[in-house]
Amino acid sequence: MKVTSLIEAIGSDFYSGVPDSQLRALCDFLIDKYGTDPKHHIIAANEGNAVALAAGYHLATGKIPAVYMQNSGEGNVINPVASLMNDKVYAIPCVFIVGWRGEPGVHDEPQHIYQGEVTLKLLEDMDIAHFVISKDTTEDELAAKMQEFRQILSAGKQVAFVVRKGALEFDGKVKYENANTMTREDIIRHIVEHTGDDPIVSTTGKASRELFEIREARGEGHEKDFLTVGSMGHASSIALGIAVQKPDRKIWIIDGDGAALMHMGAMAVIGANVPKNIVHIVVNNGAHETVGGMPTVASKIDLVAIAKGCGYPNAVSVDNFEDLDVALEAAKLRNGLSMIEVKCSIGARENLGRPTTTAWENKERFISYIN
Repeated sequence: MKVTSLIEAIGSDFYSGVPDSQLRALCDFLIDKYGTDPKHHIIAANEGNAVALAAGYHLATGKIPAVYMQNSGEGNVINPVASLMNDKVYAIPCVFIVGWRGEPGVHDEPQHIYQGEVTLKLLEDMDIAHFVISKDTTEDELAAKMQEFRQILSAGKQVAFVVRKGALEFDGKVKYENANTMTREDIIRHIVEHTGDDPIVSTTGKASRELFEIREARGEGHEKDFLTVGSMGHASSIALGIAVQKPDRKIWIIDGDGAALMHMGAMAVIGANVPKNIVHIVVNNGAHETVGGMPTVASKIDLVAIAKGCGYPNAVSVDNFEDLDVALEAAKLRNGLSMIEVKCSIGARENLGRPTTTAWENKERFISYIN
């Protein structure tokens, strides 16, 4: 189905959400049509943020907003949906567009398996009527369902379109790029050269995949690394939980800008506790690159100032490998909390693989290593 058919059926002129590879056609269409004009399209820090933005749009206009997300984001919307949007509270209508990763019977990565199993059940538990869009869904079927949904929306309830893999198409082409020169894989390679035997907690997405392949290329095992394959935005909190229990071990975090933004309060918690054994590296390409490249707001804000404001005593930003190596070595030798923002280009190898060990194996080896 052409994504324009879905857009026309929904009829909303405001979209907010967190990008998803399953919704690449929708995301590219919105960038092509609206860019990041906040009157029509806001890429949110997390899915709950998107729901609140949608609520504000409805309060200001009386019209129905649309929120897009990967199904992993359902957990982030439960609170605002149940305690704000629900018809027993403020009765704010909204159309959700949900990418169905880990659909039962469709091969996917381990972090999506259980989420895929409970995707429809979570919508039912939130009293959100839903309709699954497949490759063979017709425009007439979509129009009929949307007509039914309008009755539900008029009662102050929410509805959802759950999108199967490959169900939406967009003929346009959108190119995502920036002016930075360092690739993320080379950045991680430099990090690994400095960390030695120290444990690393890496964020979800391509960063963890690249870290895994770098260890393979170096002929090393993977016991030093905890790969945060799911729970986007929580790698730094996992690392803090480790660091306070292992004060004699230097703990490195390889974070992404989208992940750091998603739960930025974690930086405040880290800064307030001032663990002397954490090095927090944010690889900033200003994009949700793992799921397609849509922009984040990280290229428009000062992450170093934010880190310092949160209590990080040492924070720097680098945009070349010479300065990166200096910053990494200083952090390695320092007995103090450090943050390094690394300006990064958008893009990854076409043949980038995925971890060949299971998540359970990764956990068990990591536990044995740090103990």
